[in-house]
Amino acid sequence: MAFMKMLPLTVVDYLVIILSVAVTGFSAFAVYANPKIDASITIEGVGSSWFFPLNSEEMVTVSGPLGDTVVQMKGGQVRILSSPCVNQTCVSAGAISRHGQWLACLPNEVFVSIEGIVTQEQELDALSW
Repeated sequence: MAFMKMLPLTVVDYLVIILSVAVTGFSAFAVYANPKIDASITIEGVGSSWFFPLNSEEMVTVSGPLGDTVVQMKGGQVRILSSPCVNQTCVSAGAISRHGQWLACLPNEVFVSIEGIVTQEQELDALSW
């Protein structure tokens, strides 16, 4: 079995190592250093959309083909409180609180999701369009 002889590190090798560590550190800082980032809640119904910051304390009634679906936002969480659908799967799903999570009442055509980021400067009150 032949052993390879270890070559000494050159100045270029040290520069590449230092640059790699610096880029990794900067990337981690850029991603994790901003604690003021919040997700926003998007509620979509038939012909309507609402947007709220995740820390909202609201109840929204969304009209759908079967009747009204009630969405509750409280304590950094959002859930479907009641809906006229038969299975009540959307109500049973419970609360969501993290980016990328969603709830849906398919029979009543209501979709609730947590997405995006909202900084302090861009904080939403409530928008409907």
